[in-house]
Amino acid sequence: MAEAEAVQDGVVAVRAEPPEPEPAREPAPAQAGEMSLVGHLAELRDRLVRSIIFIAIGSAIGFYFWKDIRNILLDPLPTGTVQVLGPGDAFMIALRISIITGIILAMPVILHQLWAFVAPGLTPSERSTVRPWIPLALLFFVLGVGLAYLILPFAVGFLLSFTDDRLVGNLAAGPYFDFVTTMFLAFGLIMEFPIILYGLSRVGIVTSARLVASRRIAILVIAVFAAGITPGGDLVSPIALGGTMYLLFEGTVFFIRRSGR
Repeated sequence: MAEAEAVQDGVVAVRAEPPEPEPAREPAPAQAGEMSLVGHLAELRDRLVRSIIFIAIGSAIGFYFWKDIRNILLDPLPTGTVQVLGPGDAFMIALRISIITGIILAMPVILHQLWAFVAPGLTPSERSTVRPWIPLALLFFVLGVGLAYLILPFAVGFLLSFTDDRLVGNLAAGPYFDFVTTMFLAFGLIMEFPIILYGLSRVGIVTSARLVASRRIAILVIAVFAAGITPGGDLVSPIALGGTMYLLFEGTVFFIRRSGR
């Protein structure tokens, strides 16, 4: 008996075998130093929580001394007093003073957390260049708050100069402290713009030559911004803020030019 072969008409029947499955490709591991989007969001959340904790600690300190701070802020007024119109106004004023004080006291921690979040994305040379500006950011914030405190009596005096025996200046406590605390916080934050300009120069977005060429536009923007951000509507606040911003602008252009940008 012939061997069992599947040979018909010279064609050999070969049993087809299924191809072996290819091994699953594993995702390439992330390079050292890289972080996923979820990791960045988690880090941002942690740093925000730390900042809020220190703001809460500073607010507690501000609440303990809120009457002393209140008295300092009331000194520029001719009578040294304001009137409360609602039963909860005094508590809300104490709370507002405490929170603004907490933000001011926690600003070193806030700037540190911001730097710690941004620094890993910079090159070593960029980190070494930007790092000295972090303490300067705190200095500029203190400069803004101090400037607001210095011009507060002049701003209040200018605004109250339009009152008389018919248009009596019996100030309500709520609007007055809203004006004062907004002025302090706005002046402090606005003084951070030199850090922003310098950072933009490091990534090549602006240069000293471009800033010098745009000086007229910068003066116009500073004037409009200073007039719009000051809450009182007086002439002293925007002039003082705009003048300080212009001096800082020129100083920033000088340092950018010295850095070779």
